[in-house]
Amino acid sequence: MHAFDILGDPVRRRILELLADDEQTSGAITEIIREEFAISQPAVSQHLRVLRDSGFASVRAEGTRRFYAVEPEPLSEVDAWLDRFRRFWEQRLDALGTELARGRRARHLAGGEPVRPAGSGADTGKTDATPKET
Repeated sequence: MHAFDILGDPVRRRILELLADDEQTSGAITEIIREEFAISQPAVSQHLRVLRDSGFASVRAEGTRRFYAVEPEPLSEVDAWLDRFRRFWEQRLDALGTELARGRRARHLAGGEPVRPAGSGADTGKTDATPKET
């Protein structure tokens, strides 16, 4: 099965999102997925099996519990495919960064907030569109 066939299903994408944070027990995954998608436990188990069989997830047994974890290898295939399209959004993100820096510089020159270096974590991406009274 092709990687995009796996990722094309919203339930499987959600399971991978859950696993991206940390490994999860099958019971915890089932509980969340059943609540969010209103599907049966056997249906969740089937999605877990597809992820496991396709290499997107691995499972390890610990007593009677089964822990699932995301496997990065198939995701690198997706990343490689996306690589040729990355230029379409990276240029726009670079342009956005330039505009944010110009806005910070303009506010600083107008006596507003101090200029913070881009990527400092201090910029939330929000700007104050209302002029400040002096």
